[in-house]
Amino acid sequence: MAEIGAEIRIQANTAAYWRVLVALFLAGFVTFASLYSAQPLLPVYGREFDVPPATASLALSFATAGLAICLLPGAALADAWGRKRAMAFSLLAAAALSLACAAVGDFAPLLALRALQGAVLAGLPANAMAYLGDEIEPRSAGLAMGVYVSGTTVGGMSGRIFTSLVAGAGGWREALAALGAVCLVCGAAFWLLLPPPRTAGHGAPRPAMRLFGPALHHLRDGRLRALYAAAFLLMGTFVPLYNYLGFELLTPAYGIPPAAVGWVFLLYLIGTFSATWMGRQADRRGQRPMLRLSVGLMAGGLLVTAPVSLAAKLTGVALATFGFFGAHAICSTWVARHAASHRGQASSLYLLFYYLGASAGGYAGGLAWSLAGWPALIALLLAFLALAGTATLALPAGEGGATPAATIGSLPES
Repeated sequence: MAEIGAEIRIQANTAAYWRVLVALFLAGFVTFASLYSAQPLLPVYGREFDVPPATASLALSFATAGLAICLLPGAALADAWGRKRAMAFSLLAAAALSLACAAVGDFAPLLALRALQGAVLAGLPANAMAYLGDEIEPRSAGLAMGVYVSGTTVGGMSGRIFTSLVAGAGGWREALAALGAVCLVCGAAFWLLLPPPRTAGHGAPRPAMRLFGPALHHLRDGRLRALYAAAFLLMGTFVPLYNYLGFELLTPAYGIPPAAVGWVFLLYLIGTFSATWMGRQADRRGQRPMLRLSVGLMAGGLLVTAPVSLAAKLTGVALATFGFFGAHAICSTWVARHAASHRGQASSLYLLFYYLGASAGGYAGGLAWSLAGWPALIALLLAFLALAGTATLALPAGEGGATPAATIGSLPES
Protein backbone atom coordinates (compact mmCIF):
# COMPACT_ATOMS: atom_id res chain seq x y z
CA MET A 1 0.00 0.00 0.00
CA ALA A 2 1.05 3.60 -0.51
CA GLU A 3 0.20 6.30 2.02
CA ILE A 4 -1.07 9.59 0.57
CA GLY A 5 -1.77 12.05 3.38
CA ALA A 6 -4.12 10.22 5.73
CA GLU A 7 -5.32 7.86 3.02
CA ILE A 8 -4.10 4.42 2.04
CA ARG A 9 -4.37 3.54 -1.66
CA ILE A 10 -3.83 0.28 -3.51
CA GLN A 11 -0.52 -0.18 -5.29
CA ALA A 12 0.26 -2.26 -8.37
CA ASN A 13 1.26 -5.92 -8.10
CA THR A 14 -0.50 -6.47 -4.79
CA ALA A 15 -3.26 -9.00 -4.23
CA ALA A 16 -5.78 -6.19 -3.75
CA TYR A 17 -4.73 -4.58 -7.03
CA TRP A 18 -5.26 -7.77 -9.04
CA ARG A 19 -8.64 -8.26 -7.37
CA VAL A 20 -9.61 -4.77 -8.49
CA LEU A 21 -8.52 -5.52 -12.07
CA VAL A 22 -10.60 -8.70 -12.31
CA ALA A 23 -13.60 -7.13 -10.59
CA LEU A 24 -13.66 -4.05 -12.82
CA PHE A 25 -13.23 -6.17 -15.96
CA LEU A 26 -16.29 -8.19 -14.91
CA ALA A 27 -18.17 -4.97 -14.16
CA GLY A 28 -17.49 -3.57 -17.62
CA PHE A 29 -18.41 -6.88 -19.20
CA VAL A 30 -21.79 -7.15 -17.43
CA THR A 31 -22.72 -3.51 -18.00
CA PHE A 32 -22.30 -3.45 -21.73
CA ALA A 33 -23.28 -7.04 -22.42
CA SER A 34 -26.59 -6.29 -20.69
CA LEU A 35 -27.09 -2.88 -22.28
CA TYR A 36 -26.47 -3.93 -25.89
CA SER A 37 -27.78 -7.49 -25.83
CA ALA A 38 -30.96 -6.26 -27.52
CA GLN A 39 -29.26 -4.88 -30.62
CA PRO A 40 -28.91 -8.13 -32.62
CA LEU A 41 -32.39 -9.19 -31.44
CA LEU A 42 -34.23 -6.20 -32.94
CA PRO A 43 -35.36 -8.08 -36.09
CA VAL A 44 -36.47 -10.96 -33.86
CA TYR A 45 -38.54 -8.60 -31.69
CA GLY A 46 -40.11 -7.15 -34.83
CA ARG A 47 -41.33 -10.61 -35.90
CA GLU A 48 -42.21 -11.85 -32.42
CA PHE A 49 -44.30 -8.85 -31.41
CA ASP A 50 -45.40 -7.77 -34.89
CA VAL A 51 -43.97 -4.23 -34.61
CA PRO A 52 -42.18 -2.11 -37.25
CA PRO A 53 -38.37 -1.68 -37.11
CA ALA A 54 -38.51 1.77 -35.48
CA THR A 55 -40.67 0.39 -32.67
CA ALA A 56 -38.50 -2.70 -32.28
CA SER A 57 -35.46 -0.42 -31.89
CA LEU A 58 -37.00 1.03 -28.72
CA ALA A 59 -35.78 -2.12 -26.92
CA LEU A 60 -32.33 -0.56 -27.19
CA SER A 61 -33.33 3.11 -27.13
CA PHE A 62 -35.25 2.80 -23.85
CA ALA A 63 -32.23 1.20 -22.17
CA THR A 64 -29.74 3.84 -23.37
CA ALA A 65 -32.18 6.63 -22.43
CA GLY A 66 -32.61 5.17 -18.94
CA LEU A 67 -28.85 5.03 -18.52
CA ALA A 68 -28.35 8.59 -19.77
CA ILE A 69 -31.02 10.11 -17.53
CA CYS A 70 -29.74 8.33 -14.41
CA LEU A 71 -26.00 9.01 -14.80
CA LEU A 72 -25.91 12.04 -12.51
CA PRO A 73 -28.33 10.59 -9.91
CA GLY A 74 -26.27 7.38 -10.01
CA ALA A 75 -23.19 9.31 -8.93
CA ALA A 76 -25.16 10.95 -6.11
CA LEU A 77 -26.48 7.58 -4.91
CA ALA A 78 -22.96 6.23 -4.63
CA ASP A 79 -21.89 9.21 -2.53
CA ALA A 80 -24.59 8.35 0.00
CA TRP A 81 -24.48 4.57 -0.24
CA GLY A 82 -20.86 3.75 -1.10
CA ARG A 83 -19.41 3.02 -4.54
CA LYS A 84 -18.89 -0.70 -4.10
CA ARG A 85 -22.47 -1.28 -2.95
CA ALA A 86 -23.88 0.96 -5.68
CA MET A 87 -21.91 -0.81 -8.41
CA ALA A 88 -22.72 -4.29 -7.14
CA PHE A 89 -26.42 -3.39 -6.99
CA SER A 90 -26.24 -2.15 -10.60
CA LEU A 91 -24.71 -5.40 -11.85
CA LEU A 92 -26.96 -7.80 -9.94
CA ALA A 93 -30.14 -5.84 -10.67
CA ALA A 94 -29.29 -5.64 -14.38
CA ALA A 95 -28.70 -9.41 -14.48
CA ALA A 96 -32.02 -10.06 -12.74
CA LEU A 97 -33.77 -7.78 -15.22
CA SER A 98 -32.30 -9.77 -18.12
CA LEU A 99 -33.97 -12.83 -16.64
CA ALA A 100 -37.22 -10.90 -16.26
CA CYS A 101 -37.05 -9.73 -19.90
CA ALA A 102 -36.84 -13.37 -20.98
CA ALA A 103 -40.22 -14.06 -19.34
CA VAL A 104 -42.32 -11.18 -20.71
CA GLY A 105 -45.33 -11.90 -22.89
CA ASP A 106 -45.74 -8.54 -24.61
CA PHE A 107 -43.58 -5.77 -26.02
CA ALA A 108 -44.71 -2.99 -23.67
CA PRO A 109 -43.46 -4.69 -20.47
CA LEU A 110 -40.26 -5.59 -22.29
CA LEU A 111 -39.67 -1.89 -22.97
CA ALA A 112 -40.41 -1.00 -19.35
CA LEU A 113 -37.91 -3.58 -18.11
CA ARG A 114 -35.28 -2.40 -20.59
CA ALA A 115 -35.70 1.22 -19.43
CA LEU A 116 -35.32 0.07 -15.82
CA GLN A 117 -32.28 -2.00 -16.78
CA GLY A 118 -30.61 1.04 -18.33
CA ALA A 119 -31.44 3.09 -15.24
CA VAL A 120 -29.84 0.63 -12.82
CA LEU A 121 -26.79 0.23 -15.08
CA ALA A 122 -26.11 3.96 -14.73
CA GLY A 123 -24.64 3.23 -11.33
CA LEU A 124 -21.67 1.49 -12.92
CA PRO A 125 -20.08 3.91 -15.44
CA ALA A 126 -20.95 6.79 -13.10
CA ASN A 127 -18.79 5.28 -10.36
CA ALA A 128 -16.23 2.81 -11.75
CA MET A 129 -13.80 5.49 -12.90
CA ALA A 130 -14.28 7.46 -9.69
CA TYR A 131 -13.57 4.31 -7.64
CA LEU A 132 -10.32 3.77 -9.50
CA GLY A 133 -9.34 7.39 -9.03
CA ASP A 134 -10.01 7.21 -5.29
CA GLU A 135 -8.67 3.76 -4.46
CA ILE A 136 -5.71 3.07 -6.78
CA GLU A 137 -2.33 4.70 -6.28
CA PRO A 138 -2.15 7.27 -9.15
CA ARG A 139 0.93 5.80 -10.85
CA SER A 140 -0.85 2.44 -11.07
CA ALA A 141 -4.26 3.66 -12.24
CA GLY A 142 -3.61 3.57 -16.01
CA LEU A 143 -3.55 -0.22 -16.32
CA ALA A 144 -6.59 -0.57 -14.06
CA MET A 145 -8.56 1.89 -16.19
CA GLY A 146 -7.46 0.10 -19.36
CA VAL A 147 -8.66 -3.24 -17.98
CA TYR A 148 -12.06 -1.74 -17.15
CA VAL A 149 -12.43 -0.29 -20.65
CA SER A 150 -11.36 -3.65 -22.12
CA GLY A 151 -14.17 -5.27 -20.16
CA THR A 152 -16.69 -2.83 -21.64
CA THR A 153 -15.47 -3.58 -25.16
CA VAL A 154 -15.44 -7.35 -24.69
CA GLY A 155 -18.82 -7.26 -22.97
CA GLY A 156 -20.47 -5.12 -25.61
CA MET A 157 -19.21 -7.23 -28.49
CA SER A 158 -19.55 -10.69 -26.95
CA GLY A 159 -22.99 -9.90 -25.48
CA ARG A 160 -24.26 -9.06 -28.96
CA ILE A 161 -22.71 -12.15 -30.55
CA PHE A 162 -23.76 -14.45 -27.67
CA THR A 163 -27.43 -13.43 -27.77
CA SER A 164 -27.50 -13.67 -31.56
CA LEU A 165 -26.07 -17.20 -31.58
CA VAL A 166 -28.22 -18.51 -28.73
CA ALA A 167 -31.34 -16.90 -30.20
CA GLY A 168 -30.60 -18.55 -33.53
CA ALA A 169 -30.23 -21.94 -31.90
CA GLY A 170 -32.97 -21.82 -29.27
CA GLY A 171 -34.85 -18.53 -29.21
CA TRP A 172 -34.49 -14.99 -27.88
CA ARG A 173 -35.93 -15.84 -24.46
CA GLU A 174 -33.32 -18.55 -23.96
CA ALA A 175 -30.62 -16.09 -25.08
CA LEU A 176 -31.60 -13.46 -22.51
CA ALA A 177 -32.01 -16.06 -19.76
CA ALA A 178 -28.54 -17.47 -20.46
CA LEU A 179 -27.02 -14.00 -20.53
CA GLY A 180 -28.77 -13.09 -17.28
CA ALA A 181 -27.38 -16.19 -15.58
CA VAL A 182 -23.84 -15.42 -16.74
CA CYS A 183 -24.17 -11.82 -15.55
CA LEU A 184 -25.49 -12.91 -12.15
CA VAL A 185 -22.39 -15.04 -11.63
CA CYS A 186 -20.15 -12.17 -12.75
CA GLY A 187 -21.97 -9.72 -10.47
CA ALA A 188 -21.54 -12.01 -7.47
CA ALA A 189 -17.84 -12.43 -8.30
CA PHE A 190 -17.50 -8.63 -8.51
CA TRP A 191 -18.92 -8.24 -4.99
CA LEU A 192 -16.58 -10.89 -3.58
CA LEU A 193 -13.47 -9.62 -5.37
CA LEU A 194 -13.64 -5.82 -5.13
CA PRO A 195 -11.93 -4.56 -1.97
CA PRO A 196 -14.01 -2.29 0.28
CA PRO A 197 -13.24 1.46 0.00
CA ARG A 198 -10.09 2.52 1.84
CA THR A 199 -10.04 6.26 1.19
CA ALA A 200 -11.93 8.90 3.13
CA GLY A 201 -15.11 10.61 2.02
CA HIS A 202 -17.38 7.67 1.21
CA GLY A 203 -20.91 7.70 2.53
CA ALA A 204 -21.46 11.46 2.83
CA PRO A 205 -24.42 12.71 0.80
CA ARG A 206 -23.60 15.45 -1.66
CA PRO A 207 -25.82 18.56 -1.80
CA ALA A 208 -27.88 18.83 -4.98
CA MET A 209 -26.15 22.02 -6.10
CA ARG A 210 -22.76 20.32 -5.84
CA LEU A 211 -24.21 17.73 -8.20
CA PHE A 212 -26.05 19.95 -10.68
CA GLY A 213 -24.34 23.32 -10.24
CA PRO A 214 -21.16 22.24 -12.06
CA ALA A 215 -23.28 20.65 -14.80
CA LEU A 216 -25.01 23.98 -15.45
CA HIS A 217 -21.62 25.67 -15.50
CA HIS A 218 -20.36 23.25 -18.14
CA LEU A 219 -23.45 23.78 -20.28
CA ARG A 220 -22.65 27.49 -20.44
CA ASP A 221 -19.26 26.69 -22.00
CA GLY A 222 -19.52 26.99 -25.80
CA ARG A 223 -16.72 24.53 -26.49
CA LEU A 224 -18.25 21.88 -24.26
CA ARG A 225 -21.67 22.44 -25.80
CA ALA A 226 -20.15 21.81 -29.24
CA LEU A 227 -18.56 18.58 -28.01
CA TYR A 228 -21.81 17.45 -26.39
CA ALA A 229 -23.68 18.17 -29.64
CA ALA A 230 -21.08 16.19 -31.57
CA ALA A 231 -21.44 13.26 -29.15
CA PHE A 232 -25.23 13.28 -29.57
CA LEU A 233 -25.04 13.37 -33.38
CA LEU A 234 -22.17 10.90 -33.80
CA MET A 235 -23.78 8.29 -31.55
CA GLY A 236 -27.12 9.08 -33.21
CA THR A 237 -25.46 8.07 -36.48
CA PHE A 238 -23.53 5.04 -35.31
CA VAL A 239 -26.21 3.15 -33.36
CA PRO A 240 -28.86 3.10 -36.13
CA LEU A 241 -26.22 2.01 -38.64
CA TYR A 242 -25.80 -1.26 -36.71
CA ASN A 243 -29.45 -1.43 -35.63
CA TYR A 244 -30.77 -1.59 -39.18
CA LEU A 245 -27.84 -3.39 -40.74
CA GLY A 246 -29.38 -6.51 -39.18
CA PHE A 247 -32.77 -5.80 -40.76
CA GLU A 248 -31.09 -5.11 -44.12
CA LEU A 249 -29.01 -8.29 -44.15
CA LEU A 250 -32.09 -10.40 -43.42
CA THR A 251 -33.86 -9.20 -46.58
CA PRO A 252 -34.00 -11.55 -49.60
CA ALA A 253 -31.33 -9.50 -51.38
CA TYR A 254 -28.71 -10.89 -48.96
CA GLY A 255 -30.27 -14.03 -47.49
CA ILE A 256 -28.03 -14.07 -44.40
CA PRO A 257 -29.18 -16.60 -41.73
CA PRO A 258 -30.35 -14.83 -38.56
CA ALA A 259 -27.75 -16.59 -36.40
CA ALA A 260 -24.95 -15.30 -38.64
CA VAL A 261 -25.98 -11.63 -38.44
CA GLY A 262 -24.50 -11.28 -34.97
CA TRP A 263 -21.01 -11.87 -36.31
CA VAL A 264 -21.03 -8.41 -37.94
CA PHE A 265 -20.34 -7.04 -34.46
CA LEU A 266 -16.79 -8.37 -34.77
CA LEU A 267 -16.26 -5.17 -36.73
CA TYR A 268 -16.20 -3.45 -33.34
CA LEU A 269 -12.65 -4.73 -32.95
CA ILE A 270 -11.67 -2.11 -35.52
CA GLY A 271 -12.78 0.54 -33.03
CA THR A 272 -10.43 -0.80 -30.37
CA PHE A 273 -7.54 0.04 -32.66
CA SER A 274 -8.88 3.27 -34.14
CA ALA A 275 -9.68 4.90 -30.79
CA THR A 276 -6.06 4.58 -29.68
CA TRP A 277 -4.51 5.41 -33.06
CA MET A 278 -6.70 8.43 -33.78
CA GLY A 279 -6.20 9.69 -30.23
CA ARG A 280 -2.44 9.63 -30.73
CA GLN A 281 -2.75 11.37 -34.08
CA ALA A 282 -4.87 14.07 -32.43
CA ASP A 283 -2.09 14.63 -29.88
CA ARG A 284 0.38 15.14 -32.73
CA ARG A 285 -1.69 16.93 -35.35
CA GLY A 286 -4.40 18.66 -33.33
CA GLN A 287 -7.80 17.63 -32.08
CA ARG A 288 -10.03 19.51 -34.53
CA PRO A 289 -8.48 18.32 -37.83
CA MET A 290 -8.46 14.71 -36.67
CA LEU A 291 -12.04 15.00 -35.43
CA ARG A 292 -13.10 16.32 -38.82
CA LEU A 293 -11.19 13.52 -40.53
CA SER A 294 -13.01 10.99 -38.34
CA VAL A 295 -16.39 12.47 -39.25
CA GLY A 296 -15.36 12.38 -42.92
CA LEU A 297 -14.40 8.72 -42.63
CA MET A 298 -17.82 7.96 -41.17
CA ALA A 299 -19.52 9.76 -44.06
CA GLY A 300 -17.36 7.94 -46.60
CA GLY A 301 -18.19 4.62 -44.97
CA LEU A 302 -21.91 5.34 -45.19
CA LEU A 303 -21.63 6.09 -48.90
CA VAL A 304 -19.70 2.85 -49.49
CA THR A 305 -22.62 0.88 -48.02
CA ALA A 306 -25.06 2.21 -50.66
CA PRO A 307 -24.83 -0.68 -53.22
CA VAL A 308 -26.80 -3.88 -52.66
CA SER A 309 -23.67 -5.88 -51.96
CA LEU A 310 -22.59 -7.72 -48.83
CA ALA A 311 -18.94 -6.82 -49.43
CA ALA A 312 -19.84 -3.14 -49.84
CA LYS A 313 -22.00 -3.15 -46.70
CA LEU A 314 -19.31 -4.71 -44.53
CA THR A 315 -16.51 -2.56 -45.95
CA GLY A 316 -18.50 0.63 -45.48
CA VAL A 317 -19.59 -0.27 -41.96
CA ALA A 318 -15.97 -1.11 -41.08
CA LEU A 319 -14.84 2.32 -42.34
CA ALA A 320 -17.64 4.08 -40.44
CA THR A 321 -16.73 2.11 -37.30
CA PHE A 322 -13.10 3.22 -37.60
CA GLY A 323 -14.19 6.84 -37.95
CA PHE A 324 -16.72 6.72 -35.12
CA PHE A 325 -14.41 5.33 -32.47
CA GLY A 326 -11.71 7.80 -33.53
CA ALA A 327 -14.15 10.70 -33.21
CA HIS A 328 -15.44 9.40 -29.88
CA ALA A 329 -11.92 9.11 -28.48
CA ILE A 330 -11.10 12.66 -29.52
CA CYS A 331 -14.35 14.22 -28.26
CA SER A 332 -14.37 12.47 -24.89
CA THR A 333 -10.71 13.25 -24.26
CA TRP A 334 -11.23 16.88 -25.28
CA VAL A 335 -14.05 17.19 -22.74
CA ALA A 336 -11.91 15.78 -19.93
CA ARG A 337 -8.97 18.02 -20.84
CA HIS A 338 -10.91 21.24 -21.41
CA ALA A 339 -12.97 21.20 -18.21
CA ALA A 340 -10.97 23.26 -15.73
CA SER A 341 -12.86 21.83 -12.74
CA HIS A 342 -15.42 19.14 -11.95
CA ARG A 343 -14.13 16.93 -14.76
CA GLY A 344 -16.30 14.05 -13.59
CA GLN A 345 -19.40 16.15 -14.10
CA ALA A 346 -18.20 17.26 -17.54
CA SER A 347 -17.63 13.65 -18.57
CA SER A 348 -21.00 12.57 -17.14
CA LEU A 349 -22.70 15.23 -19.24
CA TYR A 350 -20.82 13.97 -22.28
CA LEU A 351 -22.13 10.47 -21.61
CA LEU A 352 -25.65 11.82 -21.10
CA PHE A 353 -25.71 13.40 -24.56
CA TYR A 354 -23.90 10.39 -26.02
CA TYR A 355 -26.55 7.91 -24.88
CA LEU A 356 -29.45 10.25 -25.62
CA GLY A 357 -28.10 10.36 -29.16
CA ALA A 358 -28.20 6.57 -29.25
CA SER A 359 -31.84 6.60 -28.19
CA ALA A 360 -33.05 9.36 -30.51
CA GLY A 361 -30.98 8.28 -33.50
CA GLY A 362 -31.98 4.65 -33.08
CA TYR A 363 -35.66 5.50 -33.33
CA ALA A 364 -35.31 8.10 -36.11
CA GLY A 365 -33.23 5.67 -38.16
CA GLY A 366 -36.00 3.09 -37.91
CA LEU A 367 -38.53 5.54 -39.28
CA ALA A 368 -36.25 6.28 -42.24
CA TRP A 369 -35.55 2.60 -42.93
CA SER A 370 -39.27 1.76 -42.78
CA LEU A 371 -40.08 4.66 -45.10
CA ALA A 372 -37.67 3.92 -47.94
CA GLY A 373 -35.15 1.30 -46.88
CA TRP A 374 -31.38 1.59 -46.73
CA PRO A 375 -31.04 4.69 -48.99
CA ALA A 376 -33.33 6.72 -46.73
CA LEU A 377 -31.43 5.58 -43.64
CA ILE A 378 -28.09 6.59 -45.17
CA ALA A 379 -29.48 9.99 -46.21
CA LEU A 380 -30.65 10.66 -42.65
CA LEU A 381 -27.34 9.59 -41.13
CA LEU A 382 -25.38 11.76 -43.55
CA ALA A 383 -27.52 14.70 -42.44
CA PHE A 384 -26.60 13.93 -38.82
CA LEU A 385 -22.92 13.89 -39.76
CA ALA A 386 -23.26 17.21 -41.58
CA LEU A 387 -24.62 18.72 -38.36
CA ALA A 388 -21.80 17.12 -36.37
CA GLY A 389 -19.30 18.66 -38.78
CA THR A 390 -20.98 22.04 -38.29
CA ALA A 391 -20.62 21.67 -34.52
CA THR A 392 -16.84 21.36 -34.93
CA LEU A 393 -16.76 24.93 -36.27
CA ALA A 394 -17.09 26.11 -32.66
CA LEU A 395 -13.94 24.21 -31.69
CA PRO A 396 -10.49 25.80 -31.82
CA ALA A 397 -7.81 24.38 -34.09
CA GLY A 398 -4.47 23.01 -33.05
CA GLU A 399 -5.24 21.57 -29.63
CA GLY A 400 -3.89 18.27 -28.37
CA GLY A 401 -1.83 16.74 -25.63
CA ALA A 402 -4.29 14.70 -23.58
CA THR A 403 -2.74 12.47 -21.00
CA PRO A 404 -2.99 8.71 -21.51
CA ALA A 405 -5.06 8.28 -18.37
CA ALA A 406 -7.58 10.86 -19.50
CA THR A 407 -7.80 9.24 -22.91
CA ILE A 408 -8.42 5.79 -21.50
CA GLY A 409 -10.78 6.92 -18.80
CA SER A 410 -13.11 8.76 -21.12
CA LEU A 411 -13.89 5.90 -23.48
CA PRO A 412 -17.19 4.25 -22.64
CA GLU A 413 -18.25 1.42 -24.93
CA SER A 414 -20.85 2.04 -27.62
